[in-house]
Amino acid sequence: MTDALLDSLRRAVHPIDAPPRAGCWNVAEIGDLVDVTALREAAVLVGLVPRGDALQVLLTRRNDALRRHAGQVSFPGGRVDAEDTDAVAAALRETHEEVGIPTSLVQPMGYLDPLATITGFRVLPVVALVDPAYVARPDPVEVAAVFEVPLAFLLEPSNRVERRFVHEGRDRRVWEYRYPDQRIWGATASMLLNLQERLEAVR
Repeated sequence: MTDALLDSLRRAVHPIDAPPRAGCWNVAEIGDLVDVTALREAAVLVGLVPRGDALQVLLTRRNDALRRHAGQVSFPGGRVDAEDTDAVAAALRETHEEVGIPTSLVQPMGYLDPLATITGFRVLPVVALVDPAYVARPDPVEVAAVFEVPLAFLLEPSNRVERRFVHEGRDRRVWEYRYPDQRIWGATASMLLNLQERLEAVR
């Protein structure tokens, strides 16, 4: 991990003490599928793990038996509960519950732009550094696997594919990354694309 990349990341994200208040950046894409005025708050942890001179992105694969998002690759996270003080608290709590990583090993850096989902959530991605000494202890009810993908792989445009399809009478698109034995798509891929675009804007 280079100091230059860390500096770019810190400049690319919204400051940790100033979460974005604006609407979701993808409203034009799914605004006709969900009531964007009634979205529930959720948060995910975009965990970056320093390994050598590079960064790895922490991801999970959901349990195949789940009612929603079964078998999909996602960031640790979930809805912001009443006891959570903010999105950071929610992301840290969910990461501990789902992956077993204690809060003490996670250093929040800032936020990406909020994302609307067709399931009715306004998801705020919390970008954070994760201590490489962490030991994953996934909750088997929710998480089938915990794995890492090089950030460099996800920032390489040639590793991202745009899929187009017609749904509810409109031409739509989703992004997809193919990593060995893993398909990263949907909301997770959209958040990764947002990270790439924000990084490119400050370089």
